[in-house]
Amino acid sequence: MSGTGRTLLNLSFSSNLLSHSLKSTATKYPFSRTTSSRVFPGFRFIRPLCSSSSSTLTTAVVEPEIGIEPVKHSMLLAKLRQRHLKDTPNPPQTRASSSSGNEKGKEVKGKPAKLVSSFRELNLTEEVLGCLEELGISAPTEIQCLGIPSVLDGKSVVMGSHTGSGKTLAYMLPLVQLLRRDETLYGMLMKPRRPRAVVLCPTRELCEQVFRVAKSISHHARFRSTMVSGGGRVRLQEDSLNVPVDMVVGTPGRVLQHIQDGNLVYGDIKYVVLDEADTMFDRGFGPDIRKFLSPLKNRATKSDDEGFQTVLVTATMTQGVQKLVDEEFQGIIHLRTSTLHKKVASARHDFIKLSGSENKLEALVQVLEPSLAKGNRVMVFCNTLNSSRAVDHYLGENQFFTVNYHGEVPAEQRVENLKKFKSETGDCPTLVCTDLAARGLDLDVDHVIMFDFPSNAIDYLHRTGRTARMGAKGKVTSLISRKDQLLANRIEQAIGKNESLESLTADNLRWEKAKSQVYEQKGSQNSNLVKASNVKSKINSSSSAKTSRRGRVVTAINTSSQRRGGVKVGRPSAPTKSRRATTSSAPTKPRRETTVSKPSFSSSSSSRKPSSGVKQQTDGRKSGNTNFKPTKLNVVGFRGRSSSSSSPSGRRSTRPS
Repeated sequence: MSGTGRTLLNLSFSSNLLSHSLKSTATKYPFSRTTSSRVFPGFRFIRPLCSSSSSTLTTAVVEPEIGIEPVKHSMLLAKLRQRHLKDTPNPPQTRASSSSGNEKGKEVKGKPAKLVSSFRELNLTEEVLGCLEELGISAPTEIQCLGIPSVLDGKSVVMGSHTGSGKTLAYMLPLVQLLRRDETLYGMLMKPRRPRAVVLCPTRELCEQVFRVAKSISHHARFRSTMVSGGGRVRLQEDSLNVPVDMVVGTPGRVLQHIQDGNLVYGDIKYVVLDEADTMFDRGFGPDIRKFLSPLKNRATKSDDEGFQTVLVTATMTQGVQKLVDEEFQGIIHLRTSTLHKKVASARHDFIKLSGSENKLEALVQVLEPSLAKGNRVMVFCNTLNSSRAVDHYLGENQFFTVNYHGEVPAEQRVENLKKFKSETGDCPTLVCTDLAARGLDLDVDHVIMFDFPSNAIDYLHRTGRTARMGAKGKVTSLISRKDQLLANRIEQAIGKNESLESLTADNLRWEKAKSQVYEQKGSQNSNLVKASNVKSKINSSSSAKTSRRGRVVTAINTSSQRRGGVKVGRPSAPTKSRRATTSSAPTKPRRETTVSKPSFSSSSSSRKPSSGVKQQTDGRKSGNTNFKPTKLNVVGFRGRSSSSSSPSGRRSTRPS
């Protein structure tokens, strides 16, 4: 503490000298300019001296252009500060990583939006509010509460929410207000062929839907929009671009065509919207989008250009598409609602599992007939063109009035079929379609039937999004065959638990199933190997035990024969009194080998019993009986018993080996 106190006193004294020298310099050179204050790295600029609340010493040094004494004092202060830092802990690091992370384009997910009761709380103008009153919309949705303030603040965002949640109004309302603001502040006016906002859509049907919304708002907001999409007449589109226009809605290919023909100019484009961005990146629109954005990015690099604002809209966002978006639009902000990749709360999901013996077309009729009897509009989804044609033909034969919607139907005919399907008369209440109708169509559908189950959960979400839109009720029925039961079961479980369906695909589930089967097979093989090894070890242990017992018996016999080494082999022993007559007439020959080899024939010591003499010897040696002696009497008794037998085997046993 004493060293620190002396250091602080020295610092205060040096600072007083510094202030005095600065005053003298200013008096001597009253018109000399001084440079801006410089803060040494690693210190925060708080005040000239150290404060008691922080252990970090911060000092501001003013360097005049003329004068040597202030420089000397600054060097002295630097040395004293280094000496002071040796006695103090390390200063806390400043938070600079968060801002640099945003600049590098890291993902920033939107926080849960605070729902408001009216659009007036979202800072919309009276012109835009008048449009909403005419449309009969009073309360904003979750994605509108998230998206409208962000777009009004000039941020480039990705708005992700389930189908039918009002994403079109979420970007169209603030976009119109920004166009009107630019006219007021900067005097920007409508010009021919020079739009200020461009909205790109993947299909002609979605272009028509967005264009209708823009036209409904333009009555009150007083701005002009036009549509240029594939399938329309180029001459009529050229005429619409030759008049003053604020917004252009179109498909990427047709917009690029008009740019190449000189009918559309980049000069005033300030706002770019990619509606159904995931669909455009999935279906190969990526090169066209990059080609369209390249001149805008080059223009934004200039110092006198303000750049452009980008808004991406999507109902689903896979990891691959998100990676492309982050690479193409660095620093973009992701705004996601809580219902993204989840089932719509107001829709009912039914799964009808077919065992394989039933006719799928007949099952479709059984589901479709009661729904049409209630006056519902029904969409029947098929995976392929041939399946769609087969379903349409079968329903036509059974007196069901249907219309088709797939890739083989011409664009103009598709528009007519949609008009028939949406008509109030209800002449064609059934629409048989492929996944072409699963995205971007704002239809009033009561019931969705999946004749063919999709191959992934993303397509399932897009199909179910055709019903239960904007809080309305709806029903989804799926006909499940055997090959689709695995994915259908997982989707049904996720829906029951209200979980995300983003990563569920048929291929992934098959891979997981095959992987689990491989693990199960490996586990069963390992268990079989363990059982086999246990059995083998038991066999080995039993055989080793038998071998050890057999070895002990042979060892006992060998030791007994070694103890008989003092007796001459081949010389008959003295017979006993009881058998002297038989042994004296015909002496027996030695048979040492035969007596030893008899126990070795059996696999177990008890399978073949040796003669009593040998058994007594081994038992006596095992028991450790000290009175037991391998005398001539025992050996003679063993030989006499064998030689006295009259069997032929007995005679062979007396033959020398």
